[in-house]
Amino acid sequence: MPSLLERFIDTSKPLATYEELTRNFSIHIPADFNFTYDIVDEYARIEPDRRALVWCNDENEEHIFSFRDLSEASARTAHYLYHLGIRKGDAVMLILRRRYEFWFFILALHRLGAIAVPATNMLLASDIEYRNNTAGIKAIVTLEDDTLQKEVEKALVSSPTVQKLVTIGKPRAGWETFSETYTQLPAVFPRPTGSDATHNDDIMLLYFTSGTSGYPKMVQHNYSYPLGHIVTAKFWQNVVEGGLHLTVAETGWAKAVWGKLYGQWIAGSAVFAYDMLSFVPARLLEKMQKYQVTTFCAPPTVYRYLIRQDLSKYDLSHLVYCVTAGEALNDEVYTRFYEKTGLKMYEGYGQTELTLTIGNFPGMEPKPGSMGKPAPGYHVDIVDSEGNSCSADEVGEIVLRLEQGHPFGMFAGYYHDEKLSNAVFQGNLYHTGDTAYRDEDGYYWFIGRTDDMIKSAGYRISPFEVESVLQKHPAVLESAVTGVNDEKRGQIVKATIVLSPGYEASKKLSQEIQEFVKHQTAPYKYPRIIEFTKELPKTISGKIRRVEIREQDQKSC
Repeated sequence: MPSLLERFIDTSKPLATYEELTRNFSIHIPADFNFTYDIVDEYARIEPDRRALVWCNDENEEHIFSFRDLSEASARTAHYLYHLGIRKGDAVMLILRRRYEFWFFILALHRLGAIAVPATNMLLASDIEYRNNTAGIKAIVTLEDDTLQKEVEKALVSSPTVQKLVTIGKPRAGWETFSETYTQLPAVFPRPTGSDATHNDDIMLLYFTSGTSGYPKMVQHNYSYPLGHIVTAKFWQNVVEGGLHLTVAETGWAKAVWGKLYGQWIAGSAVFAYDMLSFVPARLLEKMQKYQVTTFCAPPTVYRYLIRQDLSKYDLSHLVYCVTAGEALNDEVYTRFYEKTGLKMYEGYGQTELTLTIGNFPGMEPKPGSMGKPAPGYHVDIVDSEGNSCSADEVGEIVLRLEQGHPFGMFAGYYHDEKLSNAVFQGNLYHTGDTAYRDEDGYYWFIGRTDDMIKSAGYRISPFEVESVLQKHPAVLESAVTGVNDEKRGQIVKATIVLSPGYEASKKLSQEIQEFVKHQTAPYKYPRIIEFTKELPKTISGKIRRVEIREQDQKSC
């Protein structure tokens, strides 16, 4: 039985090359589409035993769920939530790491027409309180975690909208226990009608962006949003019919639904979830080998650690396609991974506010370090500070041109924040806040956030440029380049470095790295300050928080 993909796109037209994809691709949008009813339940009806989710953890637990399993589990969970008083439009925060119950709850919330608000288990009380009050959270569902649940309880003092707390696992005073009543509930939840029915423009998801500065923004996506990830899964991740896709992502950030739910199932691939307590490269490779992962997506940070492993020890013969996003990809990492595996990495670019926006697609020859070309439906441009299109190789801001309407899968604005929405939607442009340039062949090359650029003695320096050079030095495992205020030059370049195993921090090593950079790129780019650290500050999506390093430097001045 083929996937449901053909119900939403016209596969009679050729889509094998980038030119064909951008010319022929379109999405059929059903009226009142609801992912749980129209995808999960439909698979459960026509092919109930089809594999949907393969889950494991570090305690050697394993669960393999069919679409029938998930249809029934999400129906029971919907009944459970309904009995707790959750109705259409209510916001429910899910702090479930990679527990398989995340899929039960998010699919159940889609059934109810409620708003799912995924969040990371690393939040503290102040973070939770902020989310509770800005999103009007009515219920919070968490995994069994005493530290996390204490933070939730602290936040309740100033969170008047929260009415219910739900724990997965052992009972806890003041909390509802999901496992106690769940299995006794009906395995069917009829599709709501009338005023309870969902519509394409209803809010389905709220994501608090991890961001590099300021308070998190609330990105709202509607019920048609999952269809936007057909491009993400089928034409960028290149998922395999009947295969098993792994995206390394915690469910608290948007990359999880980019790679662990919507597009993969529509396109006919099962998803793999490894609920790791900490990232250990060897264990990840063991899981990929054991479960025969076919397609793989991870941020460059993960690949940087994987290439340090002896990959010949692992049978990755089932792995056919690899992609990366989240940070710019250093060509050194690309080259070494290709040498070790024979697999090219296909980079992509997007934001929590969007679906895949720029990518390297099947039929394209990737240029190491390039994000690729605009995805079908997205009209991407590079503009200068005046809003004029930049010429080839000129650095500017990535914007979306909206003269032909909003791209499918794009958010409608920031929830309850008209001022912030107006700041990014100006005229017929959406401003991403990211800088890049476009080469003569139409490939886009990421530079950085607009506020990450370093201006030193009249030169504009991209952190990514310097980090790419640093990555070539064997002592450098990871690095973050920032600007430090300087009376003479305005700013000077600083490199914060995590050393590779076997290297020790020293003045001699600092000087060696500085000389290495001077001979690999323009001398004005070399880091005049080098600081060694055990780890870099990052968002939960794996992006380096350069803003945190800058703030620490300012405090120490």
